[in-house]
Amino acid sequence: MNRILALLREPGVQRGVRAAVAAGLAWQVAVLLPPMLSDYAYYAPLGAVIAVLPTIADSASAAWRSVLAILTGFALSVLVYELTSAVPNALTVAAIVALAVLVEQLKLWREQASWVSFAAVLMLTVGLDDPDTYVLRYAGLTMLGAAIGVLVTTVLFPPLQLTRAVEQITQTRGLLAQHLVELAATLRDGRVPDPDEWTDRNRRLDRALDRMRLASTRVERARRANPRARRWQGRASEIREEARAVDRVAVLVDDLVSLIVEFHPHRRGIDQVDAGTGWVLADTLDSLAGVVCTPYHTTDGSTPDERDEQIARAVSALRRLVSLLRESTAEDDEGFFALGAVAVGVRRSLAALQAEEPRVAVPA
Repeated sequence: MNRILALLREPGVQRGVRAAVAAGLAWQVAVLLPPMLSDYAYYAPLGAVIAVLPTIADSASAAWRSVLAILTGFALSVLVYELTSAVPNALTVAAIVALAVLVEQLKLWREQASWVSFAAVLMLTVGLDDPDTYVLRYAGLTMLGAAIGVLVTTVLFPPLQLTRAVEQITQTRGLLAQHLVELAATLRDGRVPDPDEWTDRNRRLDRALDRMRLASTRVERARRANPRARRWQGRASEIREEARAVDRVAVLVDDLVSLIVEFHPHRRGIDQVDAGTGWVLADTLDSLAGVVCTPYHTTDGSTPDERDEQIARAVSALRRLVSLLRESTAEDDEGFFALGAVAVGVRRSLAALQAEEPRVAVPA
């Protein structure tokens, strides 16, 4: 039972269930209509499937845009056919398709734009003998199915997309932490980071960030006209803030990685300090990674938990890095300024993660 419940929380499974229920209901309603419509009942499930999308707002938008696009395509087809009755059929088809594709460029249609040309060719192919009846059958039943699709999306576990957003945030956190750990390992080995290698790593992180931003945006869109929105408002707000924090940290990490890759502060003159710049810098990045992948507290604050320990470790490492800077002199060394910028970036990252100081004292 727990496995079934967990499966039903998956957005893809939920959408599949909604689409199946909406299509079945649309068919059942359509076959109860007068024969002129019930003989073409299969158009209703088509409309239902069109309108079952990840959010209620998306479902409603897809429903009316699709039906309007279909009606526009039908109208274009009939109009151009009547105006070009004296020319060869090939030219008529070409003109209808050209005009339909041109109309599809309007921003009004969004993802439903292709329905204009599809409906235009469909009318030209099978509907011109009795266009009025065909419009009623096809567009009317599609509209009926779309309305049922929106209704089912609204009533049957209306999606808030929280699960997918949490998954994307978790994946991005993991990739960001891995980014920092691998750079720290490079510094501990005394190697100079390869620019091409880190450019490729940055691309992978950028793709993960894009997916996380999209998932977070869908959460916001899913709250519109959603009867569950009030109940989950607090959790949705937490997810939004968490995604923004990870996004800010990713930008800061990208800057500090670029500084290390370009200026190699761990291999410059300030490495004469006894502590060893490379190791101090590696510890700082490693401890930041620990905070990144430990986002939540597990206690009420009266006793330290893993997140408190990771924060204490990061704060301690940052203090050692700042102390190293204070004991060094610039002497026009670009590495010194790069190292200072890295320290600022780490401090700002901890602030963005609300991890500047542990809640309770953590034993050393």
